[in-house]
Amino acid sequence: MPAVVPLPQPGPPKFITLEEHKQLTASTPSSFGDIPPILQRKEENVQITFDPPVPDFASEGKGTLYVIESALAFVWPSGTGFTIEYPRITLHAVSRGESGPSVYCQLDESAEGPGAPGGDEEQVDSEMREMKIIPSNPESVEPIFEALSQCAALHPDPNDGGEDDGWVDEGDGGFDTFDGTNEEELSEVGRAALAHLESIIVFPEETEDEEPVEEALEDADETKDKSGGTQPNTTTK
Repeated sequence: MPAVVPLPQPGPPKFITLEEHKQLTASTPSSFGDIPPILQRKEENVQITFDPPVPDFASEGKGTLYVIESALAFVWPSGTGFTIEYPRITLHAVSRGESGPSVYCQLDESAEGPGAPGGDEEQVDSEMREMKIIPSNPESVEPIFEALSQCAALHPDPNDGGEDDGWVDEGDGGFDTFDGTNEEELSEVGRAALAHLESIIVFPEETEDEEPVEEALEDADETKDKSGGTQPNTTTK
């Protein structure tokens, strides 16, 4: 099944607000399974772009984004749209490129889907699609990212056992921590994601006239010693 799936029927997906969920769960319902998923964020006037493009979805302009706990959904004014399950979103980050702020995502388009055993790793890595969520209001980028992160945390990657906590056993009782510094430890998609994130991160530049704090303190101490200590301020009347 592809990562981008058409809506089963035209119109917005089913959801409830957090307040409605509190009201429904205030008294024990007959079935918790009948309660619709919670909407964490709704954003109108959003542009979605795919690279490579999705054949079944011609660009219809801006639409409404629904960050729901069950899945990410998008609906155009015509009523058509799509959903994406969170395990299919293998990476999401805030991008502040030249085209403006957006939420950058990478989608797993492998036929087996996330967590499938076996398969050619290089082939799986190559079946990736990029998606950008571009709201009309730049200030909405951070709230969309936070809502997306919160919902994605409810759907952990099946490959993450959670027991090793990032440790790699060397076999002789020693351990190494994976820090991503060795490129051979990253897949092709991982290296591409790392290069993209490094390209949008801006580091402050040091100017030549800036004097290190430690050196400035040493110069101050030398001046104090030569002058025989700090002289008190006096006022001539």
